[in-house]
This record gives sequence, structure tokens and C-alpha cells, in this order.
Amino acid sequence: MNQKIVLHYQDGRILKGHSNDFFPNKTHFHLLPADGGDSVTVAVAELKGVFTVRSFEGDPDNRSRQDVERTGLGRKIRVTFKDGEVVNGYTSGYSPDRPAFFVFPADPQSNTERIFVVTAATGSVEFP
Repeated sequence: MNQKIVLHYQDGRILKGHSNDFFPNKTHFHLLPADGGDSVTVAVAELKGVFTVRSFEGDPDNRSRQDVERTGLGRKIRVTFKDGEVVNGYTSGYSPDRPAFFVFPADPQSNTERIFVVTAATGSVEFP
């Protein structure tokens, strides 16, 4: 599957591109940059998250709604990353002992379809 993804690194870098070998149980995968160029090997341990998106342009006005109730996606979750970014959504696979977990945004119309969150990059995880 050729996923459209945006990589957020723990050091603040952001890379956009496609991957056809990202799997949650792998420590590395490859990114083909959206702006062209050679494939980049990505170490999951360096990431904050892998954001699977609908478009690379995103939602510049960031109008994501947080008041939407979604069923079938697990528990409500609020993730605060060590850099201060906050993500609200739903998860069914969080455990503090796991190296990573998926979060589905609260707003089903969000440009972000899901986020693979690297646990080591989180400052706090709450279930509001």
C-alpha cells in the first residue's frame, strides 16, 4: 500500500512522502519524498509520529472539530507530546508498555486519517 504520510521527528523535522513498507511492528521503513529524490530510510525511534493524511496541503485553517463523538474506534484519548503538541482522538491499542500506538482524530473530516504515535515521544497520555 502506497500510503501518503507526514513524518514528525522528535527533533522538529517534518518530511512528507509515500511509503509502501511502513508496518507498526517494524523499526525501520522507507519514505519516497513527495518533492522527489531518493528513498530515505526512516528509523521509527527518531519519530514523534507517522501521520497518514488525505492530502499534503492539509487544513491551513486547522478547523478540526473536537466535539465529535465517534463510535467503533475505542476510547477517547488526549496525547501531549514532549514538544507540547496535543492530539485528541480515539485509540483501542494504547498501553504504556508498547513502543507505539494508533490514534484516530476526533474529527472524521480531519485531513489526518490516523497517527502512529511513538510512545517515547509522549509527555502525557490521558483518557478524558
